Amino acid sequence: MSPTRPRAAALASAVLALALAATGCGGQRESGTGSGSGTTDSKDGSAGARIAWKRCEAPSAAQGAGKTPGKAWECAKLPVPLDHSKPNGEKIDLALIRSKARGKSGRIGSLVFNFGGPGGSGVAGLPSLADSYDKLHDRYDLVSFDPRGVGESAGVRCQSDKELDAAFQIDGTPDDDSELRETLASNKAYIDACAKNSAKVLPHVDTVSAARDLDLIRAALGEEKLHYFGISYGTELGAVYAHLFPKRVGRAVLDAVVDPTQDPVQGNLGQSKGFQLALDNYLKDCGTSGGAGGAGGCPTQDGITTLLKDLDTKPLPTAQGRKLTQDEAVNGIAAALYSKDTWKYLTAGLQEALRKGTGNTLLLLFDSIVGRDPNGHYNNLQAANRAISCADSEQRYTVADVRQRLPEFRAASPVFGESAAWSLLSCTDWPVKGKWKTPEVNAEGSAPIMVVGNAGDPATPVAGAERMAEKLGRGVGVRLTVKGEGHGTYGVNACATKAVNAHLLEGRLPADGTTCS
Repeated sequence: MSPTRPRAAALASAVLALALAATGCGGQRESGTGSGSGTTDSKDGSAGARIAWKRCEAPSAAQGAGKTPGKAWECAKLPVPLDHSKPNGEKIDLALIRSKARGKSGRIGSLVFNFGGPGGSGVAGLPSLADSYDKLHDRYDLVSFDPRGVGESAGVRCQSDKELDAAFQIDGTPDDDSELRETLASNKAYIDACAKNSAKVLPHVDTVSAARDLDLIRAALGEEKLHYFGISYGTELGAVYAHLFPKRVGRAVLDAVVDPTQDPVQGNLGQSKGFQLALDNYLKDCGTSGGAGGAGGCPTQDGITTLLKDLDTKPLPTAQGRKLTQDEAVNGIAAALYSKDTWKYLTAGLQEALRKGTGNTLLLLFDSIVGRDPNGHYNNLQAANRAISCADSEQRYTVADVRQRLPEFRAASPVFGESAAWSLLSCTDWPVKGKWKTPEVNAEGSAPIMVVGNAGDPATPVAGAERMAEKLGRGVGVRLTVKGEGHGTYGVNACATKAVNAHLLEGRLPADGTTCS
């Protein structure tokens, strides 16, 4: 089983860094459909349910576990309609978290974050990332949430920890009919488990429904406008919100931008190229910096492809007793490419595999991207990621479709292409129809939205930012391009961070098309 290819898990680098530190290592659409009525901005959006804030508890297993947030953090539940077409019908609770603005004067309002996935828990993620937003915290209440289907917001449940461990041992890039039957059987078992355990919520975890939730959050916070910071998949969510509620958009930033014009084939192909570019840049940097933070002895492209070929038939042993498979190694390599700060772990993992014949570090990297903790428990990242992706995208691909496109994917990336091609089967036979071919994001009448792309972003290639800015509409999308590496720019590139702060804190936007080095 191949993990659902994330439309970029924005928390990946932070999660894997924490995971490696804890173990002592390291020194992914029909335009206009789904919204029902197109642009929806006729009702007064200033009033909403009151939120009863209280001290936070530790994140649950579904959210990824972890430490109890400090005293500055408050948590709450907000009831929203399960089906927004039936506003007086059954409700689900959205899990929220906030920390009030710390400055003594000049509070602007609430700044709502979505860190991506889809499937990342904002309740678990925001406290661990809040130090990166210190300047914003002085004048904003920092707010995040678990979107519907995620964590403690009617989180999607599929397979057990033991079942997931077994499924990830299945070859997700089948080479013969026997392996193909095993792959298809594993995919069916996963889908059947999702349908059995989460049938009620699966039809309602689409991004349009989440965007409507976002407006209810805005109203419940008492805000006339939504001030918003979306990263990775959070950029798609924010853009869909702006399409539905353009007059309610306040100061908004989209960083590491999903391309709204791409269907799943185009998106997976773009990610294959993006991760290959990042790998090439890593190898070049490693060769010129003495190991990219490692102890020297840089891997080569040929060495990596040979390693992966060998893993197809002979997985590597690990100290956990689990075997490192080819699929797990591919995704572990990808995990380390989300941030230049984690390239050193990739060097360590590849050196270990190539020199020692063990897969401990690469397996930890893999675990970080699929949401498995050191105790063997999975959060619901994978389940939510697939459920949301399949509730959104209407395309359903066949084995013949994949086989037809394999040469193109292999040409795009000898390392990541084949896995990306076969992952197109993730939504095949899904029990719920998807809502769109691609998302509708035109936001005519919205306040300007800052759209930030990074030239070396593996998961959301920089061309997506240009297309997003264009699709948002003239005078709405304001594009900033960063010439850097990694998934996301805020807190990484000083120029981009300064520009984002100027917009969110002072309302000053850069000129459209500005470039940061």
